[in-house]
Amino acid sequence: MSDKFTAFAKLHVPGQPLILFNVWDAGSAVAVERAGAKALATGSWSVAAAQGSHDAEALPIDLALANATRIVAATDLPVSIDFEGGYASDPGQTAANVSALAATGAIGCNFEDQVIGAAPRTLYAIADQAGRISAIRQAVGPAFFINARTDIFLVAPADAHDAAMVDAAIDRAHAYADAGASGFFVPGLVDLALLERVCKASPLPVNFMAFPGAPAADAVAATGVARISHGPGPYRLAMKALADAARAAFA
Repeated sequence: MSDKFTAFAKLHVPGQPLILFNVWDAGSAVAVERAGAKALATGSWSVAAAQGSHDAEALPIDLALANATRIVAATDLPVSIDFEGGYASDPGQTAANVSALAATGAIGCNFEDQVIGAAPRTLYAIADQAGRISAIRQAVGPAFFINARTDIFLVAPADAHDAAMVDAAIDRAHAYADAGASGFFVPGLVDLALLERVCKASPLPVNFMAFPGAPAADAVAATGVARISHGPGPYRLAMKALADAARAAFA
């Protein structure tokens, strides 16, 4: 396990990003590993959809942990799990939940700063989220890769993204790093100039989320990004291929 933790962390190289083609179950994990993946990561939306559920922690935590266990058992690669907001708001309970995730053999997780279920969409205050990250770090030890996700760029449309929002994100990057985070995830940010500013100022390796219409991987890599995730895209592609094949069979 220690080798997996180290190997995964070393794959985060600014300008030469780790590509994570997100999986949702053991079968998809095996397929992506055989395709040449260096590491695996789940997307919570895909995991939930594959179980007939919804994102935002609607999938019960016991099912999420059981799914993580099966994925880890199916592969020799390091596996990171999208664990949303940790299935709790209290730092102690959040830390206990992430400890249970670590016990599955996962080497890391995504951990977001959006308040799950809040309407309108709301982020935890920086100090509160940093406290949650700190509690997790104390519970899981120094090697577990906590990919701290900020939803700043998801709660506002892309045409509203500006330098002030980047400054706010950078403040969070520093606070999360001080609290013990390992990486910084900025889904929704696609403006390459703004992304480059984040990469230059962040003390943590930066994670970009790819999706149809987003900038190409080489352009994203040039900003200094160290990790590119594909989120729910792979699941949607697979389900489209399945539906197309089914329609052809029924024709």
